[in-house]
Amino acid sequence: MTIPFNRPTTVGKETEYMQQALQNRHISGDGQFTKKAHTLLEESLGVPKVLLTTSCTHALEMSALLLDLKEGDEVIVPSFTFVSTINAFVLRNAKPVFADVRPDTLNIDESKLEALITPRTRAIVVVHYAGVGCEMDAILEIANRHGIPVVEDNAHGLFGKYKGKLLGTFGVMATQSFHETKNFTCGEGGALLINDPKYIEDAEILREKGTNRSRFFRGQVDKYTWVNVGSSYLPSDMLAAFLLAQLEEREQIQARRRQIWETYYTELGAWAEENHVSMPFVPAHCEQTYHMFYLLFPSLERRQAAIAHLKERGIQAVFHYLPLHLSPMGEKYGGKVGDCPVTEQISDQLLRLPFYTNMTEEEQMQVIEALKEFSM
Repeated sequence: MTIPFNRPTTVGKETEYMQQALQNRHISGDGQFTKKAHTLLEESLGVPKVLLTTSCTHALEMSALLLDLKEGDEVIVPSFTFVSTINAFVLRNAKPVFADVRPDTLNIDESKLEALITPRTRAIVVVHYAGVGCEMDAILEIANRHGIPVVEDNAHGLFGKYKGKLLGTFGVMATQSFHETKNFTCGEGGALLINDPKYIEDAEILREKGTNRSRFFRGQVDKYTWVNVGSSYLPSDMLAAFLLAQLEEREQIQARRRQIWETYYTELGAWAEENHVSMPFVPAHCEQTYHMFYLLFPSLERRQAAIAHLKERGIQAVFHYLPLHLSPMGEKYGGKVGDCPVTEQISDQLLRLPFYTNMTEEEQMQVIEALKEFSM
């Protein structure tokens, strides 16, 4: 492809920091750069504890373990999301309960949420799609009234805000992704944000293979040992070094991505209206992260035709999530056609345009001009 859907970007000191990690002779987990990344995220987000992980998937798995989910427990999750959002909880033998999304923001529909709650509901997982905040006031009011913890899958939403408050700081926990396609990346990586301090010590133990190693290094115990179940969720300090360089340049990265997003929005507005294509919607009380730019076509056939049209011109555009409730595993848990009608519709309509931090103006104009050649 002449213009790929995504291209990883370096912005400053990535190579320098990775070389420093090698010189430090500590490239395994929780080295100097991991600690600096923890501190930067904790201070910039104002959360009690951040723990880097090998992926957002692993951060979600940690949240499921920390909530002590058991067989028969139910977890409410949007059907329109990546499979990791629910896989982490199914691994604990929890049952997914699929929620539909709003037709405007494509976030979980808070008006349909309460009807899905049963005596077995143990968690509500929300996804801030495209870095636009869910309606957290309404969601938390319902969750708190029923005594159900909320976990935020904030893979798209780092540094976004809902009513002036940072995404990832609403639930008892939140997860971040630093995958190659995200605004800030280290190739593969993630983080668990812990907003309720009661989970911190258990999270440290869990992440350190079930040992109290963190307490040992703080001098709280004179030796460390196996104290609970756990696994190895620590990323290499080499990856943390790459990530830290990206996070330090977050204002530069976000400014450029905003420019790309706004150019798409401005340049394609008239074409979209003429061709009955919907543009992204961002409520006035939300500050988005400019994670992606998508279009909603009138039908699956037109969406697929647009993908083929762009491909012929060397441009890679892609669709996004397929409805989880209609997947083979979703059907195993009782999902059927009609359960989440908005999800079923928008999944067929949505097209994501190429979007990466070092996208040039020329590349973006190629995409825009190619789309303007496509009419219904």
